[in-house]
Amino acid sequence: MNNSVKYSEKEVDSKMVPAKELGNNLYKNLAHRLLDKADVNVNGSRRWDIQVNDESVYALWLKKGSIGLGESYMNGLWDCENLDEFICRILRANLRNAGGSYWKKLIYKAQALVFNQQSVKKAGEVGLKHYDVGNDLYEAMLGKEMVYSCAYWQNASSLEEAQEQKLDLICRKIKLQPGQKVLDVGCGWGGFARFAAQKYGAEVVGITISHEQYNLARQRCAGLPIEIKLQDYRSVYEEFDRIVSIGMFEHVGYKNYRTFMQMVHRCLKKNGLFLLHCIGSNTSEISTDPWINKYIFPNGMLPSVMQITRSIENLFVLEDWHNMGVFYDLTLQEWLRRFKQAWPELKKNYNERFYRMWVYYLSCSAASFRAKENNLWQIVFSRQENDQFYQSVR
Repeated sequence: MNNSVKYSEKEVDSKMVPAKELGNNLYKNLAHRLLDKADVNVNGSRRWDIQVNDESVYALWLKKGSIGLGESYMNGLWDCENLDEFICRILRANLRNAGGSYWKKLIYKAQALVFNQQSVKKAGEVGLKHYDVGNDLYEAMLGKEMVYSCAYWQNASSLEEAQEQKLDLICRKIKLQPGQKVLDVGCGWGGFARFAAQKYGAEVVGITISHEQYNLARQRCAGLPIEIKLQDYRSVYEEFDRIVSIGMFEHVGYKNYRTFMQMVHRCLKKNGLFLLHCIGSNTSEISTDPWINKYIFPNGMLPSVMQITRSIENLFVLEDWHNMGVFYDLTLQEWLRRFKQAWPELKKNYNERFYRMWVYYLSCSAASFRAKENNLWQIVFSRQENDQFYQSVR
């Protein structure tokens, strides 16, 4: 980039340049140098180049980090035709943590270290903030079964086929048999429960902390051997043949991983199987991205391999570990396409800032999997007392 403004030492020393203008251009020059590392041009012609509508964006990014970058997009200060590819390049260039106050980052980490951000009292916040935002949004974005987790695109040509394949894969991995009782921890709108009951003849108990999910899931599962409960996982004491958790573990938090696994252990029969389907991080963290935490998933965080395996010691045998991250990029792109397609109708209930927030969220999420910063794991566990041989399937 050669459109950055340069100032000589003489101009600076003689105060020929106003301090505010000098500061703004220092931010601009630094931002341009950082973007060069990601092969991103400002006001360039490539689909991943950004178009700056207000040059205050540079200071916002470098002062506030990911929150500044995300909020400035939400407020229309910059645009990008292929937002997911722009974010992917930022991640691959290791610019995720560029910008932001060191002390603010330290305080943010300290809060996650000292307080249990996913306590029983705080657990419901993500339901109110994210899952209760509006069923019309999720119906338009997710498709008829409203499955809000990574699809399995191995031999699928549509989102509906890919989600059905994912649900079937889960049932095959847990060796589900007719009449078995299954606990679905974080059941969403009942997609897995309906599939397991209709296709495999299972009895399902689904739990959620979202009021909107609870109400709609009960309607969608009416007439089937399914019970939907508005309940925190920590208060479950029933016994089950099989347990699944699909896209919920990201809300558990590192202080509660062991508690979660102990709940599964006490509720799973001796020869039962437990499948954990979750997004995972390459590194062990104790908090999530600040923008994601503020606007999308409050108090969420992604577990690492080490954090998961430590949480199961002396409880479970790890039978199978399947990384499906490549398919989440495809899933998120399809959700984004459907969201944009439905926007003319959805905008009756949501404003333009919400639209830009949701586009940014889905694009950032797709980019994180494309850059292999995040993974999607399906992990099968058995109790140590289980005397049956497990053979994995794909």
